Amino acid sequence: MGEALSRVVATDAARAMIDELRARHGPVMFFQSGGCCDGSAPMCYPDGEFNISDTDVYVGEINGAAFYMGREQFAYWEHTQLIIDVVTGNGGMFSLDNGTGRRFLTRSRLFSDAEFADLAAVHIGPP
Repeated sequence: MGEALSRVVATDAARAMIDELRARHGPVMFFQSGGCCDGSAPMCYPDGEFNISDTDVYVGEINGAAFYMGREQFAYWEHTQLIIDVVTGNGGMFSLDNGTGRRFLTRSRLFSDAEFADLAAVHIGPP
């Protein structure tokens, strides 16, 4: 087996946006919204300002920022690689990308059976 495959990755545009937000706000983190007010957008917060619960899954890291989602939502998405991108538009109401004229967007692709078998275990709950 080679290096573990990442469950979440970021495009160059997303990494650049994370760098911009980090320069303005300091360290950041992400939580994949499960719907409701902001749809299913990846929400970006100052690191530590979103309380991670015992039912949240640490999915991985993008450009030095931790990425989490709820356990029930993870159960639906565990067979997909999340690809965090940036598009033109308004960010989520409470997300740091709001007001920039751009927003984060989650794209996804299914893992192959071989890739899924090679994935590292996830961590549930706060770090």
